Formats: sequence, C-alpha cells, structure tokens
Amino acid sequence: MRATDRERGFLVYGACGSRGLCWILLFLASVATSGCANEENVRKSKGFYQEGVARLSSDQQQAYVSFQKAVKLNPDNKEAHYGLGHIYAAQGRLKPAEESFREAIRIDGDYSEANTYLGQVLASQDRWKDAIAAYRQALSNPLYPTPDLARFHLGKALMHEGDLQGAMEVLEDAATVTPPNVPPAMLQLELARVYHKLGFDVRAREALSKVSTLDKGGEQAAAAQELLGKLKP
Repeated sequence: MRATDRERGFLVYGACGSRGLCWILLFLASVATSGCANEENVRKSKGFYQEGVARLSSDQQQAYVSFQKAVKLNPDNKEAHYGLGHIYAAQGRLKPAEESFREAIRIDGDYSEANTYLGQVLASQDRWKDAIAAYRQALSNPLYPTPDLARFHLGKALMHEGDLQGAMEVLEDAATVTPPNVPPAMLQLELARVYHKLGFDVRAREALSKVSTLDKGGEQAAAAQELLGKLKP
C-alpha cells in the first residue's frame, strides 16, 4: 500500500520528532545519496578511461571520446587528462596538450609521468627553461618508476641550453637505470654527443661503440658513424 505525499510527510515529521531535526536528517540523507552518485561517477569514469586506453592504438578518435567522457564524469581523473594530453600532443595540438597535462598535475602534484610529458610539449615550443623545470619536478618524486625518461629529456634540454656538465651528469644517471626505459642506443648516442662537446673524445668513442653494437644497421648506428668522423684521431 503506497502512502500519500501527506502521509509520507507526516511519517518523516513524526520520526524526526521536530521540524528542525527533520530538515537536518533530510539534508544528511541527500548528502549520502549524492555521495553514492559521485562514487558511481568515479567508477564509470574509470571504465571509460580503460576503454580509451584499449582503443588508443586502433581508433584514436574513439579513445578521445572515451577520455572526454571519463573527465566529464570525474574531473579529477588524472589518467584521463593524461590520455587527452597524449592524443593532443600526437596531433600536434600543443596548447590543449599542455592544458591537459597541467590539469593532471594540478590533481596530483607527484604525477611524474605528466610532468615529463609536459616537458616534452614545452620543449617542442622552444620553451626550454620551462621544460627543464617540468623534468626536474618529475624527478623530485622518489617513487617515479621510470626516472631515466625524465633524465634523458632533461639531459637533451640542458645540452640545448649550454649546460654540458649538467647534461652529462643526468645522462650518465639515466644510463644506470635497470631495466632501461629509454632505448640504450639512443641514450648512448646522446652521451657521445655531450662527451664530444666537452672534449672527452675517448669517452665519446666508447659510447659510440656501444651504439653500433646495440643498433646494428639502425638509425642510431648511422648517426654514430657520422659523429665518429668528427672525433679527433
């Protein structure tokens, strides 16, 4: 048997005992209901994010739609913002890519992956000092699982800005990470370049020898041979 609106109002009022307490309980009930809805949105947002990741390699447009839905449901889904940033960057849309990565970092200041990617976007705009700051921020997180990525890009940025000593140090640090996340031949080639600029041609030859071994017949090996011709005999 369904109660009328008046009966329902009476039952609520009677249960509360007073009109003031009644409103308090009704307010708390609405907050609880809202909390459940938020939890549901968070769950759905995660689902759309995972859907976007699954589609990323086969249908970038659909992945974009999924990431957008994830962000709409939960604006604090940092991974979805990162996913959007990745798509924007791949399309050469650097401004929205930067905005997406910065939003992910706003949500989680220790989001090193977003800081590293932000640095690459900034470097692509010749904003080298800002890029260096982003890479350093990424490396400030001791739990960053792939620090050699940030160090590799930081080394290239420092070399561009003329800090050869700093570039050498961070690239050498990057080379110690095991297992590596940067292709070793690529890393050794950058080390060889900075060694050459510093006048350390013996070290440069050693690094170039590693490149030739690691990347036989490849792009890095060809670049290594070209640089080898510039070294002092």
